[in-house]
Amino acid sequence: MNGTMAASSNRIMLGPLVAAIDQGTSSTRFLVFNAKTAELLSHHQVEIKQSFPKEGWVEEDPKEILQSVYECMDRTCEKLTQLNIDISNIKAIGVTNQRETTLVWDKETGEPLYNAIVWLDLRTQSTVERLINKTPGRNKNHLKHKTGLPISTYFSAVKLRWLMDNVEKVHEAVLSHRAMFGTVDSWLIWCLTGGKKGGVHCTDVTNASRTMLFNIHTMDWDPELCKYFDIPMEILPKVRSSSEIYGLMKSGPLTGVPISGCLGDQSAALVGQMCFKDGQAKNTYGTGCFLLKNVGTKPVVSDHGLLTTVAYKLGRDKPACYALEGSVAIAGAVVRWLKDNLGIIQTSTELEELAADVGTSYGCYFVPAFSGLYAPYWEPSARGIICGLTQFTNRSHLAFAALEAVCFQTREILDAMNQDSGIHLSQLQVDGGMTSNRLLMQLQADILCIPVVKPSMPETTALGAAMAAGAAEGVSVWSLNPEDLTEVTSEKFEPQINPEESELRYARWKKAVQRAMNWETTEPVNNGNAGQK
Repeated sequence: MNGTMAASSNRIMLGPLVAAIDQGTSSTRFLVFNAKTAELLSHHQVEIKQSFPKEGWVEEDPKEILQSVYECMDRTCEKLTQLNIDISNIKAIGVTNQRETTLVWDKETGEPLYNAIVWLDLRTQSTVERLINKTPGRNKNHLKHKTGLPISTYFSAVKLRWLMDNVEKVHEAVLSHRAMFGTVDSWLIWCLTGGKKGGVHCTDVTNASRTMLFNIHTMDWDPELCKYFDIPMEILPKVRSSSEIYGLMKSGPLTGVPISGCLGDQSAALVGQMCFKDGQAKNTYGTGCFLLKNVGTKPVVSDHGLLTTVAYKLGRDKPACYALEGSVAIAGAVVRWLKDNLGIIQTSTELEELAADVGTSYGCYFVPAFSGLYAPYWEPSARGIICGLTQFTNRSHLAFAALEAVCFQTREILDAMNQDSGIHLSQLQVDGGMTSNRLLMQLQADILCIPVVKPSMPETTALGAAMAAGAAEGVSVWSLNPEDLTEVTSEKFEPQINPEESELRYARWKKAVQRAMNWETTEPVNNGNAGQK
């Protein structure tokens, strides 16, 4: 058989492929999966620049985000062609994204009206304090019965409110009915399906449930919530299910391919980890750390500082499933901080080596409350703290304390989840970039006192988006029936230290967290001198 014949027959063997755009806080990826085996065939990744224009502010450039998506698509298609895989086999594209990050653009010019305000951003702290002060009894859970969320800097509505109050271009565009609001998924889908030339302005239920404008019971935008934040409903995207054809790609090598899956990144990881049953849970270690537990088709409200969020709705006529979520703002971001801000490591693998050298933090505790504390405290006034330092402490101990911090924060949200449900998780399914750190995985098992289970294919977030896209009506190349789901190979980390020692360290951590509280309580004065408050 000659070479071209062999290549073309190889190409036919694969069957349908499904792609996923995974637009995260620190990078964008494009990944292509085999719809029958869930095998990852090729991918490309591009880092995203974050800018910090002022203390506590975090922004990203919407055009850079979009450009990175195109670049990842083009590169991945080139790689597939080199592998003799025909890109015309890509039958659908799913989108998964960093949630809550807020964008406003002009629908006539297609231009962003400001940078994207990232979920971690704290500029809205005074807005949040003002909103909480006007609630009966100064209650941050005043809207929780509708949204499942506390009033916090984390969610989109307060960021959108800030943009309308402080950015002249946004204010004007809203008044002249040219403004469009969206989270990252909406911006990407609108641009990829044509932008100002007929782009589709939509979001899915999982992303909508993170805005504070969405009623998780009626499953739609809530007029009263919009009135509360004084946001005109006309600027909001249309809310759709997580698995349906939203529109077709309008440019690039994949022109004409349907975009048919959309899930916020943490929901996508829950789907990618196949947590379809009530009680199944996963923890994702990315920029932040997010533990989600499927609670089925009725929302469960937490009494221990967890969020109630929409897990997924896999089809227009399918029921929505809900999750309890413990959100930690800073996990992988602490690695970036040690690298970029302190310069004590050059690469993230070096962190593991440094920490392994000492095997203990030697009484040093690091609470990375850079963006205040999220679950279970919801304390925006907290700030980062490193304590228990002695003359003996060196950078290796700090590296170890940073890894421990990720594990302790996970333990806090796991405890809250166990208290809320009364059923204790017997093991923890994990995924995300940081799970390649074996020391971290072992530490996590030791601190939780339960086994930690890591799938050998770590890209579960992208896999979840691909599954939603491939299963959509009108695409139907990926079956989500339990008997058709592929068996996942994984690795298990068993706890190796005695529980008493683990409890002692955890109690110390809790003491450190208390020290980090109530630090930044008033609005900083912008007089150019950050030292004076």
